[in-house]
Amino acid sequence: MEDGGKRRRRWALLAATLSGAVLISGIGLWATDSWPFKDRYCWGAWEQDSGPRFLGDHVLRDSGSERRATESGTPGSGGGTATCTLIVTSSGSGSGSSSTSPTGFQDRLTLSYGPVPEAPDERRDWIDRYFDGSASLLPDGLDGLVANDRAMLILPESCDVAGRPSAVTLWGESWGDGPKGRRAMPLTLASLPDISTMLLDAADVGMRKAGCAPEKPLRTSAPMVRLTEGGDRPDNPVCRIPGVTFPLDEDERYEQRVGVVGDRLQTCSLVRRKLGSPDEPAAQFVMAGSPRTAAVFAGLPEGVAHGLVRTACDGRDTVFYARIAPGLGDGGGEKDRRVFERFTEAVGRRVGCEPVKTTGGTERSEGSEATEGSEGEAR
Repeated sequence: MEDGGKRRRRWALLAATLSGAVLISGIGLWATDSWPFKDRYCWGAWEQDSGPRFLGDHVLRDSGSERRATESGTPGSGGGTATCTLIVTSSGSGSGSSSTSPTGFQDRLTLSYGPVPEAPDERRDWIDRYFDGSASLLPDGLDGLVANDRAMLILPESCDVAGRPSAVTLWGESWGDGPKGRRAMPLTLASLPDISTMLLDAADVGMRKAGCAPEKPLRTSAPMVRLTEGGDRPDNPVCRIPGVTFPLDEDERYEQRVGVVGDRLQTCSLVRRKLGSPDEPAAQFVMAGSPRTAAVFAGLPEGVAHGLVRTACDGRDTVFYARIAPGLGDGGGEKDRRVFERFTEAVGRRVGCEPVKTTGGTERSEGSEATEGSEGEAR
């Protein structure tokens, strides 16, 4: 029989062999970025190389590339807005780049969780950004929009803060450093389905941390429908809405983005484009007829003069919203009011709630009825 010393030596040898195998296996997993060594970002909502392009290793292909995340706050903490910024940077342009290509870049994705802004101007800026006409509607009745470089989801009422809806948003930016200095560049975060998955994963994590998550995670099963492939040079009527016309300067580069056109939501944006700079919003039009989407506009000044009216449409609380930049309109004057009235009339007619009868703010006078034949008056 084996004595005790020999048995102990055999067990020690076996343990050392198994330990070495585990170590080698672990090194292999680490070298291939396999579980459990993949990075997680933004309160654990996203995992490295999990599908979406922005999280993949392909964006780190250039020399000197890196990806890092910084978190500010925690969802639900103090009722404020928590943010996480995921940044991909490169100090080189990579192989095969021409001398005119950027010599470095920074792609930035900002995830935010919190209530919509309270201050009216900040709320309007938020609406203009996330109701942009480049965005497609989330399927399966979810109140949200997704585009190449942005996304937004309005959360259930249980997540409201101080009477304001909470939302999860994604906002992407890209900057390149080249011979002509720092310039804004187009950015596509991922495919629309992948961006939708990122948005819903972030929403689920945020709601759990805030203590307002529904019993079942938010998911979509229907395919995403891309409504806008790209912007068009606008013509009158703008946004294909009868009566909505502007004096568009031929020297300015405007882009029209006709987005969602449905019974519960309609969006359209007009932006001023300048090479190397971010787009400047020029005009925004929204009709919102679902309860959660309409709630985003609650608390803003109402009336034709403010570009916001609320009406009962087919038994639904429906909001009509427009914002026109001073450089395109007359700063909320008579011309802007005429454009807004024609927008409410045309869209109200389409969704079956003509004539629009406002329930708050400045009421229209009987003599202010506009017709399609009087488009020139708004120029």
